Amino acid sequence: MSIVRHDPSSILSNAVEHGDTVYLAGVVAKDLAKDVKGQTQEVLAEIDRLLAKCGSNKSKVLQAQIWVTDIRNRPAMNEAWSAWTEGKNLPARACVEAKLADPRALVEIMVVAAK
Repeated sequence: MSIVRHDPSSILSNAVEHGDTVYLAGVVAKDLAKDVKGQTQEVLAEIDRLLAKCGSNKSKVLQAQIWVTDIRNRPAMNEAWSAWTEGKNLPARACVEAKLADPRALVEIMVVAAK
């Protein structure tokens, strides 16, 4: 089976395809001035873009790992998440509080999806 890497940087690929599975790196918002809901919406839009590039979409997400810098922001993040998933095809998911690389980043999301 071949491995296809998308949008590489000096330290990672933002998406990797292997067989019928797509692995995304952790995604953070580019506009870190937004609140957690705004950052989550931006992250989910980027996830949509990366999944489409790999021939997949949000309905095929199998697993999501979500990191929030303050667990009290979980409800606002969940508002954006629930709007994005529309309550359908929900993946296995974890959401934990963590310190992120940039202190202005409030949320980071990483997903695995089928093609």
